[in-house]
This record gives sequence, structure tokens and C-alpha cells, in this order.
Amino acid sequence: MEAAEIPKVRRSAEKLFESGFYCAESVVLAIAKAQGINSDLMPKTATAFCSGMSRTCGTCGALTGAIMGVGLSLGRSTVKDSVQPSYIAAQQLIRDFEKEFGSRDCRVLLDGCNLNTPEGKAIFKEQNLGQRCLLFTGKAAEIAARVIVENNS
Repeated sequence: MEAAEIPKVRRSAEKLFESGFYCAESVVLAIAKAQGINSDLMPKTATAFCSGMSRTCGTCGALTGAIMGVGLSLGRSTVKDSVQPSYIAAQQLIRDFEKEFGSRDCRVLLDGCNLNTPEGKAIFKEQNLGQRCLLFTGKAAEIAARVIVENNS
């Protein structure tokens, strides 16, 4: 992936999200696509990470999708390979995401909205929090793409 592709990765993730994929799915698909990886496994492996870890108010799905994307590029293929490149890049990604948004937790990012309750789902819809998730999705993909480029140099 080249530095010039970073904005494209962000736009791709946002378009995927707007098409109906959720946060983690959109980010990992956009990053995989930018690396020439096309597989039905990409969204499948990310699905349970969406909505704050399957609506458990955990880590933001956009961030977890971005971490998976980092792993696609910098992760290891054998037990003899070092985990350090992936760990260093993922730690940088997490720091940058938290700096940008103030948290990594879905519930905090959505002002206390619990996506696993009927009330939370109603609040999500009424307050149009999906637009906030679109922002998290695009920015997580952008940060991940930048971190991948910087750590592949």
C-alpha cells in the first residue's frame, strides 16, 4: 500500500459502511482491498467484532477492524516470524484512535448508548448515531492505512 492510497482506503471504508456493512467489516474489507486481498472471509472474520464486540459495549468495531487490517499487512505467517511489527503498528493505531476520539470503547464513543438493549437501539436510531459510526469507520481505516504505510517503509 502506498501513501497516496490512504484517502482512498478511508473513502472505501465509508462507502462499504453506507452500503450496509458494519464498522469492523467495512474497515477490514477496505484495507484488504487496498492490499489486493479479495476474500469472502474478510467480512466474516470481522462480523462478531462489530457494534462494540457484538453489542457488548466493548472496543469499537471500527478499531478492531483496523487492527485486523494491520494484521493482514504486518502479521506473521509462521511461528518463527516476529509478532513485533504487528504489535508496534497496532499499538500506534490504538493510541492515535484514542487521541482522536478520546476512547476506544463503543459505549463511551456513543455517549453511553448500549446497543444490546431495545432502549439503546432506539437511542441509536433517534440520535442518528450511525453517522458517528461512519466517522469512526472512515478515520479508523485512514489511521490503519497510514500506520501500515509507515511500518512497511
